[in-house]
Amino acid sequence: MAGGRGGSGSREVQTSGKGSGPLLESHVSFKVEGDSQPKDGGPITSTSVDWEPPACWYEPYWKAKDFKTFTEAKWSMYESAGGAPEGIADDKDRYKNGHPYKDFNADKNDEGMWWVAVENPENKGDVAAKACDRDPFWVPNGQNPEVPQAIDTETLAGLAHQRTRVPETRISMAPDGRSTVNLPTWVWLDKAAFRTVSVTADLPGTGLWATTTAKPVSLHIDPGTDDAQTFPASGECAINDDGSIGEPYAKGKAERTPPCGVSYLRSSGTDAYALKATLTWEISWKGAGGTGGELPNGTFATTTDVPVREIQSVNR
Repeated sequence: MAGGRGGSGSREVQTSGKGSGPLLESHVSFKVEGDSQPKDGGPITSTSVDWEPPACWYEPYWKAKDFKTFTEAKWSMYESAGGAPEGIADDKDRYKNGHPYKDFNADKNDEGMWWVAVENPENKGDVAAKACDRDPFWVPNGQNPEVPQAIDTETLAGLAHQRTRVPETRISMAPDGRSTVNLPTWVWLDKAAFRTVSVTADLPGTGLWATTTAKPVSLHIDPGTDDAQTFPASGECAINDDGSIGEPYAKGKAERTPPCGVSYLRSSGTDAYALKATLTWEISWKGAGGTGGELPNGTFATTTDVPVREIQSVNR
């Protein structure tokens, strides 16, 4: 019955269900290093099938007097609309009549906060986002609620991971535009082609924050056909000491094997092979109180159409 705020920020009436329910809009804010996201590119995909960012959590939301004002207004609206008293009897007993809270803890307004369930806006419609169904609960300032899914720096790191957008993986190739059967195509990424990306998630007024940093570490080449040989054989091109990947082609290197590239063994005919370049980003995080650690790597892939032709020869 405590209701909440919808995604637009407007207040909505909740006529059934638990306390505030996961309808509230989280106070967590996000900041990208440089205050901008790349124009091209997109969110990274976690390489771990066992890890997902939190779908919902509990966070400190209401001062006691604010919670009282808001909830009593909801009750009044419910009753004015003809709602039966038993529809809000349990809530009145819990928050106002001393079982276990008396008058919303209004006399302790500066001594703590009401914690509520909030839903990750990136997971709307996900069944897991409904798992935080605990009624709003009071937590004194400075105390850990010791409640599963209560927000902490690791939760914030996961949310920042989910909102990390990386630049498009724009590879350079030689020859560019068309390859020839059995002749190596060189693939590389200049150091300036990508950069480290950081996102900070912060819960104002709590001192809780976490910053995730995504750093490119390798490039995987998938030629788009089994009739091809990659260099190296694994197709995994490691990052160089200077931050680049692979090596630019230059005159005089035609007889060399590229450190990163592909050699097609069969013509693509009138079509083209879809070469997929997948950049792997290593994710680390640090947060308030000296916390920190590693999160699952992320990947972002870009596909390039590569027409492959055969050299025609005439026998006389």
